[in-house]
Amino acid sequence: MNYVIHKAEDRGHANHGWLNANHSFSFASYYDPEKTHFGMLRVLNDDTVAGGNGFGKHPHDNMEIITIMRKGDLQHEDSMGHKEVIHVGEVQVMSAGSGILHSEINANKDEEVQLFQIWVFPNKQNVEPRYDKIKLDESKLKNKFYQIISPNQGEEGSWIYQDAWFNMGKFEKGTSVDYSVKKKNNGVYAFVINGTATVDGHELNKRDALGIWNIEKLNITSQSPDMEILLMDIPMV
Repeated sequence: MNYVIHKAEDRGHANHGWLNANHSFSFASYYDPEKTHFGMLRVLNDDTVAGGNGFGKHPHDNMEIITIMRKGDLQHEDSMGHKEVIHVGEVQVMSAGSGILHSEINANKDEEVQLFQIWVFPNKQNVEPRYDKIKLDESKLKNKFYQIISPNQGEEGSWIYQDAWFNMGKFEKGTSVDYSVKKKNNGVYAFVINGTATVDGHELNKRDALGIWNIEKLNITSQSPDMEILLMDIPMV
């Protein structure tokens, strides 16, 4: 078993006025040679965007991009012809593939947007770009894991071009669950969204993370009411 602990206060931070961003891994002007990625997980940004502001049209290619909305409404537009608002409780998925342009703007002038944006290296290059959006079913989050991302079309949640599984859950204090790693040689990056959890014996608080590999399963125990956690089951090579 191998592991790393990333504390919330040790993340990269940039406040641009309109954007307050925390970076779990090296991104933009933040660089830490010890935090460039976790296996195929390249980016985990915790972003707050001021009203009426956002990310203007910009390009991506050969990256799987997952956006988990936490607060507010986000106006999305892309070169594939999609134009819609992403609401709190929804997850947006894009395979950039051979190349896309997109913009993400706070749809409200007087309310912040809060989101997690996650990038995963794909296992196929230059695929046709694709777009998807799912709405989370809150009833499936209570005291169990709810799959939101997998490699397989037709399974619960959305899918990406990578052997990765993302699961979220909200747990009452004292609830303990085991999670089995989906594929040999995958690791798990466990990110506590809210509350306090013990993950394989390590206490993690809000926005702390544990990356762990060379294991078959791990245990998660909630130490606070309504502890919320995101597990990213990711190829390490």
